[in-house]
Order: sequence, then C-alpha cells, then structure tokens
Amino acid sequence: MLRKVSALAALGLALIAGPALSATHPKEPKAVSWGFEGPFGKFDQAQLQRGYKVYREVCSACHAMNLMSFRNLGQKGGPFYDPKYPNPNDNPYVKALAKDIQVNDIDSETGDVIQRPATSADRFPSPFANEAAARASNGGALPPDLSVIAKARSGGPRYIYSLLTGYAAPPAGLTVPAGSYYNQYFPGDLTASWSGDHAHVPPGGFLAMAPPIQPDQVSFDDGTKSTVAQQAKDVTAFLAWAAEPKMQERKQFGFAAMIYLLIFTVLLWFSYRRIWRNVAH
Repeated sequence: MLRKVSALAALGLALIAGPALSATHPKEPKAVSWGFEGPFGKFDQAQLQRGYKVYREVCSACHAMNLMSFRNLGQKGGPFYDPKYPNPNDNPYVKALAKDIQVNDIDSETGDVIQRPATSADRFPSPFANEAAARASNGGALPPDLSVIAKARSGGPRYIYSLLTGYAAPPAGLTVPAGSYYNQYFPGDLTASWSGDHAHVPPGGFLAMAPPIQPDQVSFDDGTKSTVAQQAKDVTAFLAWAAEPKMQERKQFGFAAMIYLLIFTVLLWFSYRRIWRNVAH
C-alpha cells in the first residue's frame, strides 16, 4: 500500500512539475569551435582587435567592463600587444585608442566634474552614471558588466555567441511582451505567454536587449566581411580574452611544469632503482 501511495505521489509531482520544467529550457548552445580552447589553444590577435571594435562601437553603449583598463589592450597576449613596448602604457596605439574616449574626472581647482580624454591607465568608462540610470535606459533591466561574462555564464563563449545570433521570430502562439525580444538561447519561462500546448512550449526566453548586431554594422580594418556571425564570433573571443587575459601564459607555464614533473619522475625512478637494486624486497 505504501509503495502505491509513493508511486502516485511521484507521478503527481511529475505531472505538476512537467510543464514548468519544459518552459525553462533554452536551446543548447551552438557547437562552435574556438582557437583558444584546449591545452595548446591561443587567441588570434586579429580576431581580438575586431572583437574590441565590435565591443567599442556596439556593446559599450549599454554594457560596462569595469575591470578592464585601456593598458590591458597592450599587454602580452592582448589585442594590441607590440613586443617593442613591453610596458603597455607606452604603446602608442593603446594611447590613441584611449584618447578617443572621454572619461569623467574632478577638476583639482574647482572640484567640479569634468571630462577629459582617457589615458592608458584609465578603466573602460561605464555608459551610465549609476544603476538607476542604466535600468531607466533599458526598460528596467540592468545590462550586465561584461568584464568576466565569458566565465560567469554557463556555456561560456558558446552561450554568448549563441545568444548574439539566437534572435528569431516568435513562433505562432507566443506573445512577446512590449519591450522584450524572443531569443531561443536565453533561459526563461514562456508559459504565461504561450497559448499553445503546454507540453510543447518553445525553447528560450525573453530579454530586454534588442538584437545588438546587424550586418555591416562594424567595418573591419583588415577587410573581414562584417556579417552577424562574424561580429558575434569576434566579440565573443574578445570577451573570452577579457575574462582570462593571462590564459596563454597559464597554459605555457602548465606545459613547462608538466615536462619538469615528467623528467623529475623519470630521474626519481632511476634513482630508486640504483639505490635499492641490491636490497631484497
């Protein structure tokens, strides 16, 4: 009797939870291969340069990168690294990029807030003065900081790329709220907006960000065709670098450490054989 009650209870919970669970599953991120993945992967500097341009000309209008300074762009492994300038603060290209951006400062004589051209030592400026201003400009939603977004989101770069390219026309039966946009890869609950069979709720969710990338929205200096997919892939690579700018150095150190440990293990084994060769075990 107890087993029957338990089985019925489990069935009841499954029936109750079933529609809710089916409504919260976005599509799996697209299977995209990245050159920086794997133990020997590294970033493509040209791609990082294109990705920075997409961020600066598109994403920075809403999203901050508070942990990034302009000098990071010129550090080893960065988008504009030049071995002639081991100190990224001396990199003239980084200085020129920073100078094009205005940042807030305090007048030392009057105490008033002023704006001045950024230097390589300055952090990337936030597009909004505070959180309230950010929410007011985005329908109440707070645009996330992108400094470590590639590490903070499940799926990492694949999720970011899929989200940027995952906007689609809503299927028949799905009502999109005003100020929202349907994205197949964004997690959410579409049950309340779905008029069809609740056993077949479409994947994805609603987000306040309109499709940020359009074809030819950014002109690449190296002549790369500026498609939506290309822009999305390049800015995703840039965000992956920003989340872990020392990745290549970490991999190189790890590889060297593994070689050292391998050699040490071999020497230790031969030492053991030599010392204990005449000792009965």
